[in-house]
Amino acid sequence: MNTKELRALSNTDLAKQLEDAHQELFNLRFRLSTKQLVNHRELVAVKRKIATINTVMREKELGIR
Repeated sequence: MNTKELRALSNTDLAKQLEDAHQELFNLRFRLSTKQLVNHRELVAVKRKIATINTVMREKELGIR
């Protein structure tokens, strides 16, 4: 989901997306620690997704855009 699509979501939908991303990050870290994670770039992608969601939520809070 790109930034434009995230900006179109409501605050509750953004919170749900953030919760899902945190759960996905937890699962990836668990798989990493048990040496089952093949693609380590997935961690970076999920962290970036979390940062983007947090940025969009903050923009909405401040009334930017």
